[in-house]
Amino acid sequence: MIEVNRAGEVWVFAEQEDGQLSEVPLELLSKGRELADILKVPLAGVLLGDKRVESLHGALVSHGCDKVYLVSDPVLGHYQSDPYRRVICRLIEQYKPQIVLYGATPIGRDLAPTVASAMKCGLTADCTDLQIGDHKPPGSDVTHKNLLLQIRPAFGGNIIATIVNYDRWPQMATVREGVMIMPTADASRKGEVVRCQAGLEGYKAPLEIIETHRKPKRVNLKAARIIVAGGAGVGSKESFKLIWDLAHCLGAAVGGSRAAVDLGYVDHDHQVGQTGTTVRPALYIAAGISGAVQHRAGMEGAAKIVAINSDPDAPIFQVAHYGIVGDLNVVLPRMIKAIRSGAGTIEQALKA
Repeated sequence: MIEVNRAGEVWVFAEQEDGQLSEVPLELLSKGRELADILKVPLAGVLLGDKRVESLHGALVSHGCDKVYLVSDPVLGHYQSDPYRRVICRLIEQYKPQIVLYGATPIGRDLAPTVASAMKCGLTADCTDLQIGDHKPPGSDVTHKNLLLQIRPAFGGNIIATIVNYDRWPQMATVREGVMIMPTADASRKGEVVRCQAGLEGYKAPLEIIETHRKPKRVNLKAARIIVAGGAGVGSKESFKLIWDLAHCLGAAVGGSRAAVDLGYVDHDHQVGQTGTTVRPALYIAAGISGAVQHRAGMEGAAKIVAINSDPDAPIFQVAHYGIVGDLNVVLPRMIKAIRSGAGTIEQALKA
């Protein structure tokens, strides 16, 4: 734990693998930039790795960083929680940031708790929003100004909780992938690169990585302009073929609710929602999805939402721009037929 430091910077952990930045820290820089501007402090990226990362600071600066703390050491070539924790804790103790943000990725979810435990500070996991605000603890006469308001679903997504940490700093949070909008890179931005020592002389990592295997995702939902998603209401894996057929007609990606994934209708790579991928397509078609808050958290940012459900009271209709109350086994084939016959648009297909 460090002392409360109102002049402290806002930090984003710049996650990378094999010398390639992930999209997650770049997304976080948009929110980090907003928070830093409100607090009137610099925004910094924390970049750890071996010599392959030494050219990555430019991307962080162009996406909003004022400063990049760069630590290059052979021990950091492949992610392991113990050496990464040691280095980040050392940097926190030296520079005393007031906020540290991580992506809620496998690496972020492993690293952030180990840092929080070592620093004896708080951590809020899987945030869907971050704001700056004031807080007055119950029974206290003191109002703590300009705290990080860490906002996330709680109790199975049934409520939205706002969590604050006013005395055990730095304030730390992991943020769900895709919930922040990727900032536009500005190649003209200038930033400072602070090269730091890892302090790992004589250190031997507890694990030896012999070889790595990565399974690429089958679908890139975040990049899809149109998504056709199915839920438990589709009824079976065989019936889920209608979702695939409509997606093929529209040149769309296929998504699914957690219920559909759990039932085996579609692979986890296609899951949209709180425990899946957060998406913002131009068009999102939800068929047989009830619209639990966990799913809505991952898709309600779509520009246009079309919901198809036999239950007129389904929560999905609360966020839909267009709602169709009906049997998807009737509605979807009509849409597919109309689009294939040249109706061309969703609205024309629905009238056919």
